[in-house]
Amino acid sequence: MRSNDGDAERLIAAAARLARVVGTRIVGQREAIDEVVMALIAGGHAVLVGVPGLAKTLLIRSIGEAMHLDFKRVQFTPDLVPSDITGAEVMEENHGQRSFRFVPGPVFGNVILADEINRAPPRTQAALLEAMQEHRVTAAGTTWDLPAPFFVLATQNPIEQEGTYPLPEAQLDRFLFDIRIGYPGRDEEIAILRATTSTDTVNIEPVLTAVETLALQRLVRAVPAAEPMLGYAADLARASRPDDPRAPALVREYVRWGAGPRAGQALVLGAKAHATLNGRFVVTAADIRRVARPVLRHRVLVNFAAEADGISVERILDALLEAIPEPASHIRL
Repeated sequence: MRSNDGDAERLIAAAARLARVVGTRIVGQREAIDEVVMALIAGGHAVLVGVPGLAKTLLIRSIGEAMHLDFKRVQFTPDLVPSDITGAEVMEENHGQRSFRFVPGPVFGNVILADEINRAPPRTQAALLEAMQEHRVTAAGTTWDLPAPFFVLATQNPIEQEGTYPLPEAQLDRFLFDIRIGYPGRDEEIAILRATTSTDTVNIEPVLTAVETLALQRLVRAVPAAEPMLGYAADLARASRPDDPRAPALVREYVRWGAGPRAGQALVLGAKAHATLNGRFVVTAADIRRVARPVLRHRVLVNFAAEADGISVERILDALLEAIPEPASHIRL
């Protein structure tokens, strides 16, 4: 990587510029913006969870506008069928000859906004999630590769559950990050009111190309993670399981199912993306801790006792991060 330091610095600057450009339209939510960018450069997908009106859709749409990529939006509804996403064959007649032609669906894009993904029935969710995992779809016996890069950014509303189909845990596990969008502070809310009730508009110019995005993904993968950091990621994932000897008391008492091996992979990849976004070519324990919550919160399943006692996943993750000591680091930041 040393011989390509100039290219690496240019790519890192482009990723940082992407976050800044999106931040010119989205008031506050800096952590959420950074987490979306980290997911993108790590080559993963993300689900954004928050109540209505917190700019989840606007944030994702702004990401799409800020990249020289094909952006597609799918509004998930209860009557959506798999072919509405993946595409379908249509019959054509030409000079008396009938033939079938495959018409690609909206999943054949680079950045896919799956708006309110939990409103679609399970078959439709599964069609999208299979595409997320395999980066291809099969229709009428033919397999079609999806374009690269390929990202799915989904939104969920946590307060309206009537008429929804919650994603099974095995499908949620395919999202690299679970990103929470919280209420803005008072000053930020005033700034939102000022920006959204005037005639001023914020135009976003694309700052990142497909080639640069793929190069950034390769750069993130090339960031080294020392053995102690790999061990730290593995220990965090393992200690989230109630039967692990290092699991803290809250995990043993209130967790029904802990994170699987994919969580450790996500911790390392997310940490590499965080290090890259901050201009460093080595993973530290601080990088792993920074991404631990978006990586683990949808992979640690609480039991009924936790719900009855008001014990949140966030509190369990706090206990987990406190229980597992950071490995010694000799990296000077």
